[in-house]
Order: sequence, then C-alpha cells, then structure tokens
Amino acid sequence: MQTPSSRSRLTIVICFIVALIEGLDLQSAGIAAAGIRAAFNLDPGMMGWMFSASIIGLLPGAFLGGYVADRIGRKKVLIAAVVLFGIFSLWTAYTSSLSGLLAARFLTGLGLGAALPNLIALCAEAVDERQRSTAISIMYCGVPLGGAAAAVIGMLAGEAWQWVFIVGGVAPLAIAPLMLWLLPESSAFHQQQARATSDRPSTVAALCGDGRTRITLSLWISYFFTLTVMYMLLNWLPSLLLELGFSKQQAGTVQMVFNIGGALGSLLGGVLLDRFQRTPVVLGIYFGLLLALAGIGFSTSLASMAAAGFAAGVFVMAAQLVLYALAPAYYPTQVRATGVGAAVAIGRLGSVSGPLAAGHILAAGAGTAGVLMAAAPGLLVAALVVVALGSRERRAAAPA
Repeated sequence: MQTPSSRSRLTIVICFIVALIEGLDLQSAGIAAAGIRAAFNLDPGMMGWMFSASIIGLLPGAFLGGYVADRIGRKKVLIAAVVLFGIFSLWTAYTSSLSGLLAARFLTGLGLGAALPNLIALCAEAVDERQRSTAISIMYCGVPLGGAAAAVIGMLAGEAWQWVFIVGGVAPLAIAPLMLWLLPESSAFHQQQARATSDRPSTVAALCGDGRTRITLSLWISYFFTLTVMYMLLNWLPSLLLELGFSKQQAGTVQMVFNIGGALGSLLGGVLLDRFQRTPVVLGIYFGLLLALAGIGFSTSLASMAAAGFAAGVFVMAAQLVLYALAPAYYPTQVRATGVGAAVAIGRLGSVSGPLAAGHILAAGAGTAGVLMAAAPGLLVAALVVVALGSRERRAAAPA
C-alpha cells in the first residue's frame, strides 16, 4: 500500500512527465514554423493564425477541463486530455490542407488546455500548503524542458518538420496507459466527494462566492498579460531570430537555451515564493523579464542573443510559475480546478492576442524590437496586480 509521501512523489513525477510532453507540443508549431510556412505557402498574417489556432483551443479546453474535473475527478480528465492532444498532434504531421492544419492545431490546443489546470490541481493537492509552490514548480519545469526537447528534434530533423509533431503525438499516447495504471487520484478530491451534497456550486459561485470576485478578476488580468508575452515568445522566437539574420541552427540553439532558462526559472520561482515575501519576488521577476526582452530586441551576436534568450526563459517561466502556484490557494477543493481552469482560460485570450499581434506588427514593418517592446505595458500591469493581490492574501486565501 502506498504511503502519503510516496503517493505525493508519484503524482509529481507523473505530472512532470506529462508537462514535459505538453511543453514539447506547445512549442512544436514554433519549431516547425519555417517548414510549415514553406509547405502551405503562408504569409506572416496567416502564420499568426496558425500559431493562434492551437491557443484558441486552449481557452475552452482549460475552462472545461477544470469544470469537469471538479465533478468527475482530476485523473480522468487529465488522461482524456493527454489522449486528445496526442491524436491531433499526429494529425498535424499528416494533414495536407490549410483547413486541416488549422483544425488539427485547434483540437490539439483543446487537449493541451484541459491538461494544465489538472496538472496544477493534482500537484497542489498532493502536498501540504507550505510545499505547494515548490511542488507545482517541479511539475511545471517539465514544460520548458519539453520545449528544449522540441528544439533538439527540430534541429535533428532538418527539413522534415513533421517529426516534431510525430514525436509529440506518439509520446502522450504511450504515457496514457501508464497514467491509468499508476497515477493516484487526488486524495483531497476524494475527501471532498465524500462530504459533498447533491448541490454543487454554480460556476459564478465558484469564481465569485465567499468574496472571491476581486481575487478572480485580479488573477485573470495578471494571467492575460503574462501569457500574452509567454506565447508570443514560444511561437515567434524562432521566426524572429531568422528575421534578424540568424541561421536555423543558431535559432534552434537560442530556442533551446531559452527553454533551459525556463526550466531554471520555473524551479526558482516556486522556491522563492515558498521562502521569501511575494512583493520583492514578483517585482524582481517582472523587471528581469522586461530587461531580457530588451536584450533580445537589440542583440546582434549569437552570444548576446543566447544570453538574452536564456534570461527571457528564466523570467517568463518564473512569472508564469508565480501565477500557477498562487491561484490554487484562493479556491477551496470543491471548486479549485474550476477556479484555476478559468484563470488559465482567460490567460489564453492573451495567448491568442500575442501571436496575432506579433504577426501584424511584423507585417507592418515595425521589426523585432517593436514586437518585443509592445509587451512592456502589459507586463507592468500584471506585476502590479499580483503585488496588490498579495496585500490581501491572508484575508482572501481559501482553506486548503
């Protein structure tokens, strides 16, 4: 029989593996962008829609994934989501029409979106509150590492852009049976189910009940602006580097360094939150991100670009981790996946706008620096909202 500590470790390890695969799939379109552009003869505007198709799917996926998980369990929804994005990642590799490509990316995003709130909820509920940020950070560092793996696959595959989607499809379908066998369901969810009555809170009550309206809106604002920048970088960074005159191999190297920095940033973000006051941690992370974006925009050599890319990875993933680690504490177990899923879903609106805006800014001739500097005001708003939210934490935090 498993002990609580062994169940916690097993949950975090399996969720880390799923996050690794999710990170690979999230960045696959950016890695394969040059090949997709040539294969389907897409201009920058249409490339923006190709990137955004999967992100549009993330929005309903995140909300529905959290909502359903609060009713039937985190494990069931997570496994279904993994199978879904595995199937449609494979479809991306073999479609021959633009409409098929956009549909495949949308449905892949639907599965990816449903997976994330359940990964967060499972890890948050696997440990006590003092270790929550660290547990989520360990899981979430799989996302940038998966992105680094996608960059390696892209470099090894050369012109055969389909391989990143093939690997991104086979891996989740292979792990799903192991999840069914090994992944423990959240014990907090089981306990809540045992206590639950037939009346479940409505979505509005889940998000706004017990004085959570301001908390929910604050989370939504910070998620929106932070994910705008994150997905702009995830999808457009390789193409931006090519526009600046770097070779495909050099762009792949910077993308890999960006993701390695992201893994470090994810771990550091959770550890810092668990050990230091929130305000200096949040301000330091967002200020560092602004400097890193400026570095990407004005770097001219591979060494300086790699350093700026590494720093951008550290700070953008640390900012993302801060949000993912904080959100579960504000919602009780009965509605936790709904609350986290809704925040992630609203963040996906920013995820959609980021790649689309970048495509239009590039098409208008503003260049790479214009794209990156346009992100600065939103990051400042996100940082200030998170800091303001922290001032009310003791009164607003929900019971574990």
